[in-house]
Amino acid sequence: MKMIVGLGNPGSKYAKTKHNIGFMVIDQLCERFNVTLNKHDFEAEYGSFKYEGETILLVKPLTFMNDSGRSVGPLMKYYQVNLDELVVIQDDMDLTLGKLRLRQKGSAGGHNGIKSIIASVQSSEFKRVKVGIQHPQKSTVVNWVLTPFDKDSAPIINQALDQACEALEDWCQNDDFMKTMNKFN
Repeated sequence: MKMIVGLGNPGSKYAKTKHNIGFMVIDQLCERFNVTLNKHDFEAEYGSFKYEGETILLVKPLTFMNDSGRSVGPLMKYYQVNLDELVVIQDDMDLTLGKLRLRQKGSAGGHNGIKSIIASVQSSEFKRVKVGIQHPQKSTVVNWVLTPFDKDSAPIINQALDQACEALEDWCQNDDFMKTMNKFN
């Protein structure tokens, strides 16, 4: 079993904001694999599908970004998902807009959603798919991450969402994250 978690904030107010890039990737994976997020437990919305015989969980924590671990940790325990079967999709301000970076593990890097997951699972040894949202030039970080992408950014972000989905599908297919990293980084 694999668990793919997209980070974001629940509610229509945040739906298209930069901080919700993880939710956007999950939505696109749902479309690709005809998955409905029809389960609502563990403070999350999630669904599953079979990929070459393996169950893949697609998860959106509904705890708001900074408390994502409150959902992820209990879900992992319930479904007996190991750390090496977890991938978290997050936004990253230190990457240029639309740049994809896959990592096997790492620190939170100032990302509160990742901090919360690290605290909950008591490890930073889980995979990440980071999507660049660029650092704000004038606005504060909070204002930046909670605003939508402008229309000029839409094509770049749409391409990044496609690439993230392709990378995750590649990992599901080959079960070798290092190989996927080498291909998509």
